[in-house]
Amino acid sequence: MSQTVPLTKESFEALQEDLRRLIKEERPKVIQDIAEARSHGDLSENAEYDAAKNRQGFIEGRILELQDKLARAYVVDLSNLKPDKVVFGATVTVYDTGSEEEITYKIVGEDEADIKLGKISCTSPVGKALIGHKLDDTVRVTVPSGTKEYEIIEIRYE
Repeated sequence: MSQTVPLTKESFEALQEDLRRLIKEERPKVIQDIAEARSHGDLSENAEYDAAKNRQGFIEGRILELQDKLARAYVVDLSNLKPDKVVFGATVTVYDTGSEEEITYKIVGEDEADIKLGKISCTSPVGKALIGHKLDDTVRVTVPSGTKEYEIIEIRYE
């Protein structure tokens, strides 16, 4: 995979912190746990040893995943843009004409998406539909439950 990964600044920093924690804290701890489990003797029936080795495999896999993602990361800087168009990283408030509700979404990368926090992926149907539109535009989106119509009522870059 050589594709760039768009990330918000906050997500990039969170991934860096997660990587730092895994390398500086979790890796040494699991190595210590393996050494301690080895000291208990027979490894063939040592559940502590097996659990520590499994944990080590998970940690090493996560470290590689984070290093790859950070190496391919493209941090989107919105500080020099005017909030007149929906772009990656924008926070958008829309009016759902069907339910007559206002909803606020932040357009983020796939790994950052969390609908409970109002963060939707730029590759989701709603995210794709909103990108490129301006204030007061009406956007029609086909979602699994049917077609939604949103009016963009606010765009912010935070």
